[in-house]
Amino acid sequence: MSRWIKLINNAWISTYNIDMSDNPQNTAKNSPNHFIVLDAIARGLKNIDKISKATRLSREEVELIVNDLSLQRLAFREEKKRFFGGSKLEVKVTETGLRMLNSKKQELQQQAEQLKQWNKNGNTAQLQSYMNSNNNRSWVPFMIFSGIMDILFFTSMMSFMGMALNPMESQMAADSGGGGAEADSSTEGGGSEADTGGGDFGGFDGGGFGDF
Repeated sequence: MSRWIKLINNAWISTYNIDMSDNPQNTAKNSPNHFIVLDAIARGLKNIDKISKATRLSREEVELIVNDLSLQRLAFREEKKRFFGGSKLEVKVTETGLRMLNSKKQELQQQAEQLKQWNKNGNTAQLQSYMNSNNNRSWVPFMIFSGIMDILFFTSMMSFMGMALNPMESQMAADSGGGGAEADSSTEGGGSEADTGGGDFGGFDGGGFGDF
């Protein structure tokens, strides 16, 4: 009996370890909201409140996403000294995070071009098939936020097909493209600075997502 209990415990521990090691990575790679936050950070939005305001995601969700990104070494928190004393935490993207972000953008750019071609050719069936896919549809807010898909094209396409916008798409539409948020322009320490690669990555310039 003890032998069987030991085997069951070992199997449970192995499964748990696999889940714990794989889940954060899969979450970050497959979550549009993670990419929305990563894109905001790459543009120079450095604190949770500003990222939350720009992305229309709750502060709590942004905090969880930033923790996930930090765990996967796609972003990191850095303590900065304030001009008049004290310090603050800033979130920055790593080189690995920037590579992954750009790779996803290239992938979705190709899809956006395909949508434009279908729309130009009047291929409504292909457009509807694409938009009826939950996986494809879930990436639309990120495509709008990042500027990959023009909001006017998207809303006119949806209207043409008689399809309603979901809440997240409506929020992005209300922002006229979503990604128009300004980078952190704090004057503390000498003006704005968008960390989009090539800067100080605090030792987090590698690791995580080895296929990037």
